[in-house]
Amino acid sequence: MNIDMSQIATIPQLQGLKERKSFSEHYHHIFLLSHMRANTSLMSHILGSHPQISGYYEMHLSYRTKSDLLKQQDLYSSKDVIKSSSQYLFDKLLHNDYELLLEELDLTKIKLLVSIRQPEQSIKSIINLFQNKETEHSYAHPEAAIKYYRDRIMSLAKFCELYKGCYYYYDADLIRSKPKECLAQLQNWLSLESPLTEQYQMFSQTGKAGAGDSSANMTKGKIIQQQTNYEALEIPSDLLSKVQKESAQHRQLMIENALESLTL
Repeated sequence: MNIDMSQIATIPQLQGLKERKSFSEHYHHIFLLSHMRANTSLMSHILGSHPQISGYYEMHLSYRTKSDLLKQQDLYSSKDVIKSSSQYLFDKLLHNDYELLLEELDLTKIKLLVSIRQPEQSIKSIINLFQNKETEHSYAHPEAAIKYYRDRIMSLAKFCELYKGCYYYYDADLIRSKPKECLAQLQNWLSLESPLTEQYQMFSQTGKAGAGDSSANMTKGKIIQQQTNYEALEIPSDLLSKVQKESAQHRQLMIENALESLTL
């Protein structure tokens, strides 16, 4: 029998894997489940600027087993330094392509945040974002943007039904309209030793396409309460009315199934 020695891990490699696994298990994890254009880049930067948290952008990973947590650590470490004071690693999931399954993960080491924004501003913001990109994208059109929003809200509602009492819910616009109250509640939920602040740091992926909000506001380093007006964008009234009704129903279920919540 021929054995390919290149496929056999050496003792140093096995030791390195063991050390990485141990290092990964040292951390707890924060996951923010939401959708595009729901102030998640702002919230992520505020969280990621805290001494106990490393992570601030969308990593486009699924989390099904403990090995996926190791992938998160490796990916983050390839672009940024994990703070020596970090207790948590953070990621956000905004698309149905990426799953968070808790059955094989240690719930005692996971903090879950769920947040949605009201449909009209969310959908208009999605349309505006993709209309201003250099390449054509279906989300630049109302029908596709509405479908993304509806599908994502429905998926989040199913997640919240499956994992009742395991997460904290907050309305996405609270980070701008009532930042002090919102951040104080999140500090308490996450058991952080010091307050979350309205100022945040710039990181290596801040403002980069694919990692989150690439608008100029993200470079301000603080919460900008004034939001963009999308009055020029029109959504067919029948489609908007339908998605508003559905969203309100799903939001109510998310609130009812949350262990704690903060709403407008």
